[in-house]
Amino acid sequence: MVERLSERLSSLPLVRPRRPEVLPVRVDRRRVYILPTGFGLFLGLMLLAMLVGGLNYNNNPALLLAFLLLAVAHNSLVQSHLLLSGLRLRALHAEPVHAGQPLRLRLAFEAQGKHDRPGLELRLGDAHARFDLAPGERREVGLPCPTRQRGWLRPGRIRLSTIRPLGLARAWCWLQPDVRLLVYPAPEAEPVPLPDSGGEGAARRSRSSGEQPDHLREYRPGDPMRQIAWKSSARNQRLLVREYEASAQRELDLDWYALTGLAHEARIRRLTRWVIEAEREGRRYRLSLPGQRIGPGRGPEHRHACLRALALMPHA
Repeated sequence: MVERLSERLSSLPLVRPRRPEVLPVRVDRRRVYILPTGFGLFLGLMLLAMLVGGLNYNNNPALLLAFLLLAVAHNSLVQSHLLLSGLRLRALHAEPVHAGQPLRLRLAFEAQGKHDRPGLELRLGDAHARFDLAPGERREVGLPCPTRQRGWLRPGRIRLSTIRPLGLARAWCWLQPDVRLLVYPAPEAEPVPLPDSGGEGAARRSRSSGEQPDHLREYRPGDPMRQIAWKSSARNQRLLVREYEASAQRELDLDWYALTGLAHEARIRRLTRWVIEAEREGRRYRLSLPGQRIGPGRGPEHRHACLRALALMPHA
């Protein structure tokens, strides 16, 4: 009941925060809400029955016990409120993932004050995470966030709550940081061969230290001694050096306009799959999109630049 009521309260225009907030976000007493739990409602009904019975029978020990328990319950509500008041959300970030995969949010909290803050809970949809904070401690908490489509993702409202110290009430507040997180496009489900325009002849010959000797040439200063062909040099009365051949793969051109037979989103998924496959094979590649060309290159930075451009492509 408390969960459903807190979700309904979050849509009211008076509930703080009313709009996304710039980090860091500080939790103060004006944005902390509190409602009794099921156990708290049961205890309240029990104390009410004790008060009615004590007044009806003029039983002073029963009244004293009831007022004592009421004082303890009231103090626990104040303590629950203080566990949240003074917290600070310093940062929120996440590594990009492909659409359909959970995005792991990393929220950096800082505890201000001189008391421990046990039993804190974060909730975003069905995902939740629990953590504790010591006085003055900074901690990073992970929270999974579902992703459904490519592009920028705003996490929305995140609930920070606790039922400590006695579980009689749940105190909570809403966090709505003004951040955007990147979600890569989902790759095509089935692997597709890379668009190697050279086919079987995609390997070009390059002069370097490989495995098979290509031909002999005149010695040049600086050539390694192990590459000198001593028998051939003795026959020809001059120093000859073995020059080796090696194969080098062509740079891939991942071209948007070469996929004219696919729909808009299908092209993006195909190019995403090719970027992943090219990185897995260690190939150099360039990405050609409407209005921009990225590369050629390879490595994590080049991969991120290509996937980011695909993620931010306009929707059809």
